[in-house]
Amino acid sequence: MQFHHLKPVHFLKQKKRIGRGGKRGTYSGKGTKGQLARSGRKLRPELRDIIKKIPKKRGYSFSSFREGRIGVPISVLEKNFEHGAIIGKAALLEKKLITAKKSKNISVKILGNTPINKKFTLTGLFVSAGARKAIEKAGGLVQ
Repeated sequence: MQFHHLKPVHFLKQKKRIGRGGKRGTYSGKGTKGQLARSGRKLRPELRDIIKKIPKKRGYSFSSFREGRIGVPISVLEKNFEHGAIIGKAALLEKKLITAKKSKNISVKILGNTPINKKFTLTGLFVSAGARKAIEKAGGLVQ
């Protein structure tokens, strides 16, 4: 027996090549046209879009947990309230000197050192040193 008389018992099966026509038809299971049918397609990662839609705790959409303050000038109080008025956060909301949205987690501070003529009683508000002097000089009270 010589070498050229030898024949294989089992012929080798060729490796399946995808995307080149052949037994799967012209599109080879990739459908027709479009980005998904192309080789070397560049798809945006789906997870990135999902992460972008989730509200962030910090960064550009972060709102502070710290309590802030709204400043109200003492001259505004003199214009909007009558002599002997009791002024609190509710009274300021009623006169629309502060808004309900802002005042939810925020305290109010009375500012300024201009002399006033009306007597006020302030309750539950922060008051600057100059404003305190002006109110007490006019005969008012800060609680």
